[in-house]
Amino acid sequence: MTPATPPPSGVYVPAVLFFDENEEFDVPSIQAHVLRLAQGGVTGILVQGSNGEAQHLSHDERKAAIRLTRQTLDENGFPHVVVIAGTGGQSTRETKKLCADAAEAGAAYCLVLTPGVWPPQMTPANILRFHREVADASPIPTMIYNFPVVTAGLDLTSDIIYELAQHPNIVGTKLSCGNIGKVHRLASSVPSTKFATFPGVSEVFLQGLVSGSAGVIGALPNIAPKAHAELYRLYKAGKLEEATRIQAMLGHADWELRKLGSIGGIKAAVSKYFGYGKPVVRGPLSSPNMETASIGRLEELIAFEKAL
Repeated sequence: MTPATPPPSGVYVPAVLFFDENEEFDVPSIQAHVLRLAQGGVTGILVQGSNGEAQHLSHDERKAAIRLTRQTLDENGFPHVVVIAGTGGQSTRETKKLCADAAEAGAAYCLVLTPGVWPPQMTPANILRFHREVADASPIPTMIYNFPVVTAGLDLTSDIIYELAQHPNIVGTKLSCGNIGKVHRLASSVPSTKFATFPGVSEVFLQGLVSGSAGVIGALPNIAPKAHAELYRLYKAGKLEEATRIQAMLGHADWELRKLGSIGGIKAAVSKYFGYGKPVVRGPLSSPNMETASIGRLEELIAFEKAL
């Protein structure tokens, strides 16, 4: 197997998926969101990350969302924006099928979540075997998704991820654990030409870059893609002090968004401040009341975003 190439460095966003009142796809709002993200300067869009409610969708819906995202980008002059698909399933067999579906629907990479239904059975040997078997079968390169919150507390060590990084078809990782030590260990151990290490939260975007990360794959660019692209530009230009000021805004806003309930909070904020989409999530999730929520620092970031 010829070694695959990792995704380019930059800002990636696990896009939320908009629904109508009947919890069916709100296609115009999904397209409006994809275009605002692309126009805001993101490098890529992750479809069916945790923020995309992947576990709440059928296989057909997952394929349809990937295809809709890729087509919307291509038809509006953004063929260079990368599409990554979340393909985590609870069995190796299902995950392989989701990877094949993602490739067929137009994704360039798969982001694979470790199964978390039986945590005591997920020994290091089983985790390594799962990701290697999926990568062997996947028609497009895979990435390791480490998010203990949604995998019953399973937190892959840098040792395990380093071993997986040696596979020719495994090309990166999203570390939603937010562990900067882990980011630094991996970024300094595996060449960036072979393996891209991304923190999965905006509150450590700049800290990750300083540690050698490939950028960020975070929820907050759903609200403020331009602010993230600007921080990345400033860092690359060596303007660390200016980048640090933006990072402070991102850190406060990321924390407020988490307290809002993340997915429902993102949709509610986008609906209120950017004028498209309804704050509908599939149960058992819920959306916050934006009129009573404490969102001062989030509003500060939104004002900055709109000024860019």
